[in-house]
Amino acid sequence: MGQTRSQFSEEELQDYEDLTYFTKKEVLYAHQKFKALAPEKVGHNKNAKLPMSKILTYPELQVNPFGDRICHVFSSSQDGDITFEDFLDMMSVFSEAAPKAVKAEHAFRIFDFDGDDMLGHSDLKQVVEKLTGENKLNDSEMQLLINNILEEADLDDDRALSFAEFEHIIDRSSDFLNAFRIRL
Repeated sequence: MGQTRSQFSEEELQDYEDLTYFTKKEVLYAHQKFKALAPEKVGHNKNAKLPMSKILTYPELQVNPFGDRICHVFSSSQDGDITFEDFLDMMSVFSEAAPKAVKAEHAFRIFDFDGDDMLGHSDLKQVVEKLTGENKLNDSEMQLLINNILEEADLDDDRALSFAEFEHIIDRSSDFLNAFRIRL
């Protein structure tokens, strides 16, 4: 751990602690996890940027159907490649200490595939397809499911979910906080 500490000044560690939901010790542990994804690339370069393919080898992202979307949302360059600061931000949002509102905001961004600040038919279809994986729904089943989602959650009848409507769903979900978590 002494090697990792030398890569960050006390001021940098304090900044990371102030900007995340982590302690300095957890920041250093996060850096160890980041470095373990590509030790040859990170080495002593605290500014290393890892390709999404390396980030997706992180065990909990490897099995998450939204792993690629998570990388895109947290990537500062929007290409899915991740710097340590991107990784730290991602892990902080997915930590137990992050507030529900922060988690909801990021979940909405992950599900908003087209980036229009609404979860429309296309976004909902892609969410369902990622969740069902190999067990694809036929067109009529997909349409029925999306209609049911909108019937239940689209409070203003505009055939899309705004962030406020999405947040309303999250508030009623008892397992959202457990599901929206990645352990360091």
